[in-house]
Amino acid sequence: MDWAGWALFGLVATAVLTAVLITAQLAGLTRLDFPLVLGTLVTEDPDRARVVGFLIHLCAGQGFALGYAATFALLHRATWWIGALLGTIHVGIALTVLLPLLPGVHPRMASQRAGPASTAVLEPPGLFAVNYGIQTPAVVTVVHVLYGVVLGLLLQAD
Repeated sequence: MDWAGWALFGLVATAVLTAVLITAQLAGLTRLDFPLVLGTLVTEDPDRARVVGFLIHLCAGQGFALGYAATFALLHRATWWIGALLGTIHVGIALTVLLPLLPGVHPRMASQRAGPASTAVLEPPGLFAVNYGIQTPAVVTVVHVLYGVVLGLLLQAD
């Protein structure tokens, strides 16, 4: 296990994930703007929110990279397919638990129960984040599996 490289490799994997997700959004495959969702946790301004959200996402990616590296270490090997499996587990939890719970703590996101009086600026993602487009679950799955594959390849023992 390359413990010296996990932080750099986590940064690379998170940058790849974010770049592919933003590209998918620009291509019209999803309306999910995850840097905006994260950034609006701390600021109302959408331009600032995207910058802050990108930095939050990079930090979160580092934390997940450490978890992936620890899992690889426990298994005594890092491979692309184990990374892909971890990415699948990661995205499964994100789409079925974390994103649906987000409206309960996000100050600028409507909930499924919010009525017309809601002043929220973001719609709730819903289960599998389908409120951001029918292709969103597939896009989010692909980018998280790619994240795991990149980490698995980069963290392989030399």
